[in-house]
Amino acid sequence: MKHYIGPANPMHAQFDALASYQAQHFAYAFEGGVATLTLNRPERKNPLTFASYAELRDLFRALNYATDVKAVVLTGSGGNFCSGGDVHEIIGPLTQMSMPELLEFTRMTGDLIKAMRACPQPIVAAIDGICAGAGAMMALAADLRLGTAQAKTAFLFTRVGLAGADMGACALLPRLIGQGRASELLFTGRAMSAEEGLQWGFFNALHAPDALLDAAHKLAHQLASGPTFAHGMTKTMLHQEWAMTLDQAIEAEAQAQAICMQTQDFTRAYEAFAAKQKPVFQGD
Repeated sequence: MKHYIGPANPMHAQFDALASYQAQHFAYAFEGGVATLTLNRPERKNPLTFASYAELRDLFRALNYATDVKAVVLTGSGGNFCSGGDVHEIIGPLTQMSMPELLEFTRMTGDLIKAMRACPQPIVAAIDGICAGAGAMMALAADLRLGTAQAKTAFLFTRVGLAGADMGACALLPRLIGQGRASELLFTGRAMSAEEGLQWGFFNALHAPDALLDAAHKLAHQLASGPTFAHGMTKTMLHQEWAMTLDQAIEAEAQAQAICMQTQDFTRAYEAFAAKQKPVFQGD
């Protein structure tokens, strides 16, 4: 869950601010509580490298301590989201690595997904064009996905001789679109069309390409202006309750809601309702 650490709190200096973060392997922008991460190798359809994997992992981990970031937009440049791991900079070198080295790599890629799921901020993925391999997994790890009619999402691991079980695909995808549909995509590696993605629940909405990023930012700013502590609690519960029985989930939610009822945002919402005004949430 997201804890607000205000400037007057003596622990404030321990929490990194990411408003001025300088990315090395992708573009980063910050405005109004929303951080925008843009994969920007458009000439290659925005593939990932060893370095960009690691930087993305570390940034999403750091978001646990970023009191200024309330929501995240993840997108790609040049009409594509992400084509997965770079064939020449990743796939080629992997064929020359030992088993311990390969395991370090696969654990690193999985750590990126774990970091995305563990950061308290809602992540909105804006997906146009190619969304494949590790790119599809990053989209899957987001909390909300907006796409275009041109979006083509492929978990194409079997196309390169690997298992469809990669970066948590066999856990995340069936929960989102169902076991049968996930099995088809993971076994065949075929691309899921945007319309299929919308019908199956992968996409929350489709937009025209020139309206996609604006729609993603509008949604992210809406989330950023909401009760961000409560949003973090919601994300935590959505993740943790996969491994709970119904009785355990109900008890966990009872405790979570009782905690949220002690926040100032809960009081602000009540007072605004009583005054027939719109609440102004501050995340504490």
